[in-house]
Amino acid sequence: MSRYALLVSAFALLPLAANAQELPARTIRIIVPSPPGAAGDITARVIAQKLSERLHQPVVVENQGGASGAIGMSMLRRAAPDGTTIGVVIALAQTIDRIQNKTGSFDIVKDFTPITAIANNPAGLVVNDRITAASLTAFVEFVRKHPREIAYASGGVGTAHHLYGQVLNRTAGIQMLNVPYKGVTPALNDLLGGHVPAAIVSLAAALPHIESGRLRLLTVFDTKRYAKLPEVPTIAEEMPGFVPGRTWIGLLGPSNVPAAITARLHDEIVRILNSTDVQQVLGENGLESIANTPSDFAAMIKEDAKFWDAAAASAGLLKQ
Repeated sequence: MSRYALLVSAFALLPLAANAQELPARTIRIIVPSPPGAAGDITARVIAQKLSERLHQPVVVENQGGASGAIGMSMLRRAAPDGTTIGVVIALAQTIDRIQNKTGSFDIVKDFTPITAIANNPAGLVVNDRITAASLTAFVEFVRKHPREIAYASGGVGTAHHLYGQVLNRTAGIQMLNVPYKGVTPALNDLLGGHVPAAIVSLAAALPHIESGRLRLLTVFDTKRYAKLPEVPTIAEEMPGFVPGRTWIGLLGPSNVPAAITARLHDEIVRILNSTDVQQVLGENGLESIANTPSDFAAMIKEDAKFWDAAAASAGLLKQ
């Protein structure tokens, strides 16, 4: 065979070699940049178990909370781009980081490789018996008559829950006070204990208390109704001027993960998310599956980072 023919044969095999690229045969880590128990942690553990079974290699979840998620996200950013370290991300990750850490610890568009969005994690306005209003309209009228007297609990400064309340204030012309907590769980605990009359929190966390009758859901911060409570209108229905940002959970790798490895992880994880038992677990936890492509997820990340940065800037929390 001539030297030219050998070169042609070698180059012809390059795409096959790229497609054959596999994950290293060692433990895969899923970094969760928050404490155990939140929606991102729940989904990560479900995925880890199933992914380990499918790949026949260990998959572990590492909770790396602190600095409003910046510690875990920074660990993911610095990880080797070989597919053995991936991480959970939320729609507001960059916005919260820029609010809390001023200069910002990472660029969510440039520093990571999108794999897939996992699920939508919508929030709602919930109240206890201290509020007699049975609808969002009645609640707004009540707050309007008591400016700066009605507080709502949120999962922290700069979270979607905090920003939803600020946008509601501006859109409805009311003055609720935000009481930020270190996470959704303590916010809900104080709402259930009667220490605050209202809260804006994830419906995944609030659902058991709504179903038990201890809390009432007045509106859903989304463009479509919540599947578990379809009788409750969305904020978009009740207040057309209110544009709710998305609050998804997704999976990223560090930047420059090879396309073949990204595709393998994506395909395996999407199969897991679309399985009947995982759909059931997500539904039981108030989450709505998304499972999109890496390119679609990349577009979501870019669009929603801009939306939430703008929302934070309009609330006076972030300079743009």
